[in-house]
Amino acid sequence: MIANVIASSLSQYFSENGIPFLLGPLGETWGCLLAALIHGALLLGVFANASLVFIWLERKVSGRIQDRLGPTRVGGRFGWLQGLADGGKLVQKEDLVPKDADGMLFRVAPYIACIAAFCSFMVLPFYDGWATVASDIGLFILFAILSLEVLGIILAGYSSGSKWSLFGGMREAAQMVSYEIPLSICGLVPIVSLGTLDLSEIGALQGGGYFWNWIVFSNPFCFLAFFVYFTVATAGCKRAPFDLAEAESELVGGFHTEYSGIRWSYFFMAEYGAMFLVSLLAAILFLGAWFTGLDFIDTPLLKLRYDGLASGKFSLMGYLVGLFGMAVLMFKGFLLVFVQIWLRWTLPRLRIDQVMITCLKYLIPISCFLFLGATIWPLALLTFLGRTTILAGAEPVGRRAARREAVISKQAEQKPASALVIKVIKTDKKKQEAGH
Repeated sequence: MIANVIASSLSQYFSENGIPFLLGPLGETWGCLLAALIHGALLLGVFANASLVFIWLERKVSGRIQDRLGPTRVGGRFGWLQGLADGGKLVQKEDLVPKDADGMLFRVAPYIACIAAFCSFMVLPFYDGWATVASDIGLFILFAILSLEVLGIILAGYSSGSKWSLFGGMREAAQMVSYEIPLSICGLVPIVSLGTLDLSEIGALQGGGYFWNWIVFSNPFCFLAFFVYFTVATAGCKRAPFDLAEAESELVGGFHTEYSGIRWSYFFMAEYGAMFLVSLLAAILFLGAWFTGLDFIDTPLLKLRYDGLASGKFSLMGYLVGLFGMAVLMFKGFLLVFVQIWLRWTLPRLRIDQVMITCLKYLIPISCFLFLGATIWPLALLTFLGRTTILAGAEPVGRRAARREAVISKQAEQKPASALVIKVIKTDKKKQEAGH
């Protein structure tokens, strides 16, 4: 039996202990409800505050690359509060709607783009099991929700009542839809190596050793797939050098030319949120997720985590281990966002025909080749070397998965009726007795 049980969760703490100094044990229903509200608020905080931080980072990085200081007036020497100051300025600006625009669609479009980027975070685990919505097909759901952002782009260009905005929206829609194909194919390359679409399980199976257990180093095809994924993810987020459809200096703003004030900022909040999302997803799929890649750090922490799971009760140490793992994952995501900002202020923009040719003529065939190679690679190793890993001492993924499932299954047997069980896949007991 395979079980994905979140034993050391906030909801279980509230269920068993209640709110300190205020209420006693709340029970499973109210404990889950309170935890859901807290998790939703935290997720919104991550989405909104990440945009503020990246706006500041964008200005500071561009300033350094252009040999200037960047923001220094707001928030002290380093201009820490520049993003907050920009937000306050945009809120005070007049919210204009063009005379020829479709008023309802014009107002709704920014929210659609922003909500699509925000909702994608719901299935993204920040640690093993720490996801708002746990799903066996989390990667598929994430790509499906993220693709809805293109609806907001199309509506923004169409409803503005301007042919220039309409052209910019159509160009951007064509670019985003085209780049979703290699993005999804590159995302499937780690799936072939690990055999699961569950993002929590994908991250967990890369732990318990050094960094060569990360998927990016598992075979040459995964290594190349990471760079292709990062390229197409940058293009899908409408970042330079792939941002000609909304280039401010050439096209005045593309699909959001007619927007002003707070609605204009929602498009950029969606952009920065999507940048962070695809960077976190890259870390989970390829870069070891919440593991540091140092065995002398990860193994003791993993043991504390498993001890907390096996106990069937809330474990403070297990929760602190989760916070540490989340910080590691966030740090990797920040580094990848920094690289995206670095590329924007380093490389020249591509023409829109070059953007489309790069995707359709090169990146899609390359991603298909990498997917095929990742499928054949373990079979070739098993045929010629008698094992599925290049290094003789490397631990196969299946052994790591079996160790993880044994610990979680033990907790499932101790507490099988818990409402905190996210998913339980039942198998035939006869097969277990027979040793299958």
